[in-house]
Amino acid sequence: MWIALTILAAFMQSWRNAFQSELSQQVKVSGVTLARFIWAGPIAAIYLISLYQLQPSSLPSFNYQFYGFVIGASLMQILATGLMVKLFQLKNFAVGAGLAKSEALVAAILGVLFFGTSLSLLGWLGVIIGAVAVMLLSTQKGVKRLSLNTIVLGISSGIAFAFTSLWVREASLLLIVDSAVSAPIPFTHRAAWVLLSVIGLQTIILVTYLAMKDRLTLLALWQRPRLTILISVCSCIASIGWFSAMSLQAVPYVKTLGQIEVFFTMLISVFWLKQKIKVNEVLGLVLIAVAAILVMWT
Repeated sequence: MWIALTILAAFMQSWRNAFQSELSQQVKVSGVTLARFIWAGPIAAIYLISLYQLQPSSLPSFNYQFYGFVIGASLMQILATGLMVKLFQLKNFAVGAGLAKSEALVAAILGVLFFGTSLSLLGWLGVIIGAVAVMLLSTQKGVKRLSLNTIVLGISSGIAFAFTSLWVREASLLLIVDSAVSAPIPFTHRAAWVLLSVIGLQTIILVTYLAMKDRLTLLALWQRPRLTILISVCSCIASIGWFSAMSLQAVPYVKTLGQIEVFFTMLISVFWLKQKIKVNEVLGLVLIAVAAILVMWT
């Protein structure tokens, strides 16, 4: 189940990134970041209600620790998305998406050090091979041609995304059992509660900030409904996949398998953005496939 959910998330995220890359040429970073959340909240609410209609369950018991993880994940995801959009504005979609995928290796290191994550030898090998593949794909024109600004933005985005994923998983794990009635809560419901909480808080933060500081950016989004809605829909479906998968499996495994997003991104680059695939990109895809097989085998 976590494998299927991760593949769905990677596919939808590749489209979201492509639409964000296009919007970033027309709207400020804060506006493109908001586009990811602004219509996703209602979709997440409908999804959660539908889950309870299809599979009735008790309501979870929320505590301060849960809210702490939700707030941390919300702020980190806003930061990570903003950094990625800045990379897109450097007019290199592949590099921006690729460097941000350093998240898998960072999540593995942080997870082992601070979150009690346990990885097997094959798991570590898969994570490392995936990181090498991403770097190969992100430096198509050579490492020397990457600016320091690009590297810092990319790695910072990956770190912020890693913290987001780790805190999302921790928040979901806190909801496993409803302490009031000692009844287990399905992973789908737990992930949906975390998703709605995170998206709701992010939307409130960004809309409030832009309403106070930059109403022209809100107007710019309103004038581009097609891209804004496409970004929100793709983002919400991707988040449903990510959050559900991370409720079932350790973050490094999920994010390493999720690097198949690069394959989807390349398909989009070829057929939608009309870019050509190079030999080193094929090698990178092979390595990502090996990494995915290793973490699935583990």
